[in-house]
Amino acid sequence: MKNAAVLGASGYTGAEAVRLILGHPKLNLVALTAYSRAGEDYADVFPNFIGQDLPDLMTADEVNWDDIDVVFACLPHGASQETIAKIYDRVETVIDLSADFRLADPKLYESTYGRPHEFTELLGERVYGLSEFAKDDLRGAKLVACPGCYPTCSILALVPGLEAGLIDPANIIIDAKTGVTGAGRKATLAFAYSETTDGAQAYGIGNHRHAPEMDQAIAQFAGKDAKVRFTPHLVPMNRGMIATCHVNLKDGTDISDLRKTYLVRYADSAFVQVLPEGQVPQTRHVRGSNYCQIGVFADRTPHSAVIVSVIDNLTKGSSGQAIQNYNLVQGWDETIGLTGVGVFP
Repeated sequence: MKNAAVLGASGYTGAEAVRLILGHPKLNLVALTAYSRAGEDYADVFPNFIGQDLPDLMTADEVNWDDIDVVFACLPHGASQETIAKIYDRVETVIDLSADFRLADPKLYESTYGRPHEFTELLGERVYGLSEFAKDDLRGAKLVACPGCYPTCSILALVPGLEAGLIDPANIIIDAKTGVTGAGRKATLAFAYSETTDGAQAYGIGNHRHAPEMDQAIAQFAGKDAKVRFTPHLVPMNRGMIATCHVNLKDGTDISDLRKTYLVRYADSAFVQVLPEGQVPQTRHVRGSNYCQIGVFADRTPHSAVIVSVIDNLTKGSSGQAIQNYNLVQGWDETIGLTGVGVFP
């Protein structure tokens, strides 16, 4: 058994981490932190946890870190790196769900997030944890940077075709949509029910902070230089994410070649499912699960294809992948605690 702490447990990703850890046979949840809700019973913050034997919320300074083996850091971007630096030498493993250690280049981090990285020495130690493609690097890792939800959904859809040389890396368009929980748990007018329901909107047009992360991931896992054209959208649902990727095929490649490549590449994957020909992935079918479903389709324009990928943004796109990464760090079966199927309807 490993003792676990969740930092930022009052947010959506924190609550999802708590939910999953409770079902993990090798994790013992001993500390929950939340700066503004410290001292409260966790079930008062999230009543779905009534009846569970959970520690009360506390500040990070109140935790005895010498008792903690693994930290799941679900803190806001920018706040995570300072807290992690303080506790880094007192714990065995840190799984960071924020953006603070995703980008390897501190200059790129500064230009993307508008602030300098204060702990660049830790960047050299971090492993970028896109689970399906980082298994060897994750074994024994001290600091794991979990990918963003959009990059997880999109890069799982793109890497097999790119690494096989079937997709042109110079012309990739990603049209992606997420549920409102992707914005976090905060009282903001833009995310109120009456502001989001019955509509959809694009945001971060042309400059979303996840685009450089996608470029980096394509270079790391597919060995190709790319500059993706990425537009995210907010849609009126709680959980879920879909990435519709428009790609050009290399000369001599047809859609059957592309589909076969995906079937072979993910044949042994525990959580990525390539759907049968003609079956369209839907977010409702992976809700609450750690699965990613992918569909590969021919486009009406010559030498092009559409690759559709769906995940739950809070599970595979965040806390589920974090636990999958920790399973791999420990050399455990990566599916431990994560085998639940999607909740439908």
